[in-house]
Amino acid sequence: MRTPLGSVTDMSEQPERDQQQAEHESHAALELDVATAAAEKQRGPATFRRSHVPHTTTDQRLLDSRGDSGWVHTDPWRVLRIQAEFVEGFGLLAELPRAVSVFGSARTPRDDPEYALGERLGAALARAGYAVITGGGPGAMEAVNKGACEAGGVSVGLGIELPFEQKINDWVDIGLNFRYFFARKTMFVKYAQAFVVLPGGFGTMDELFESLTLVQTKKVTLFPVVLVGSEFWGGLLDWMREKLVTRGMIAEADLNLLQVVDDVDEAVRIVAATEPARTAAGRTGPDAR
Repeated sequence: MRTPLGSVTDMSEQPERDQQQAEHESHAALELDVATAAAEKQRGPATFRRSHVPHTTTDQRLLDSRGDSGWVHTDPWRVLRIQAEFVEGFGLLAELPRAVSVFGSARTPRDDPEYALGERLGAALARAGYAVITGGGPGAMEAVNKGACEAGGVSVGLGIELPFEQKINDWVDIGLNFRYFFARKTMFVKYAQAFVVLPGGFGTMDELFESLTLVQTKKVTLFPVVLVGSEFWGGLLDWMREKLVTRGMIAEADLNLLQVVDDVDEAVRIVAATEPARTAAGRTGPDAR
């Protein structure tokens, strides 16, 4: 029996119709999935539904648009920068050997006798086994770094961002720049066993009196403060005695927190004299402070 031609055609097209139907159902299911996904979205642990579903991803917002840059000047962002300065400072300086922070004027000329004094001080501290920590700038700071470096010691400079250019001097072996004075000051104290102060201006006075306040209030202990140069510092001590002690603003004994010398070897001896007490108190090694 012969089969009608039309019947043959219908039978051959049936698989194609089945495939089209399957594709239609698949597209319909996909559209349903998309609609469902659009009605609900996860972002991290959060779930968003209906009109609250965001139309972009976190990565897309990060990469597609720069947005307003004003947020970098807000206090929450400053907190992160401040935290980063402490993390960088702690990480960089934690493994320093015994160290002494030395302060002095950035304006001391290289041909000044006080520059030569700074060089001798840095060298004497290095020979005694101390790293030196300075503000990393020019003048007396450079002199101390140079003396320590040439004597084979560890020479550290902690710079600060200023309105005028001041780069880390060339004699610094380990250097770090700070935006914030208070973060920098913490490093001067935390990783040092003493302060030695050469003649200087407002910045030097700031560091000197902050150290005195910390010692007087016992925020730091076994921490000598040595002033080098009796001719320079004598007038300040006389003023403190005549104005502050006589009016009861400080005690006479508070003046004993300062020791004035003219010889760098004497300064080193004063610093070293605290070593037995520091050892007895368990304050040795990188974590001493």
